[in-house]
Amino acid sequence: MFVEQEESFEKQIINGVEVNVYKPRVEVTIKHMTTGQEYGSDEEAKQDVDDPNTDTKQEDISRSVHIKVQSIPLGGQTNMF
Repeated sequence: MFVEQEESFEKQIINGVEVNVYKPRVEVTIKHMTTGQEYGSDEEAKQDVDDPNTDTKQEDISRSVHIKVQSIPLGGQTNMF
């Protein structure tokens, strides 16, 4: 598992209004579906597929994405996207 995006807030101007934009934490797990081998990155999985010394094919690779969203109080004055 690796973190593809850390949780963050940033201010942006949308339709002329300054709002807080929330970006959730994104965790990715890439596995070989037959062997159960877990890869540390998309590039690592691609290298295994491209390696002529392995029989790994692209269809053997599974990519699961887990998005972790924190509880955020919302209301009429929140200005959150």
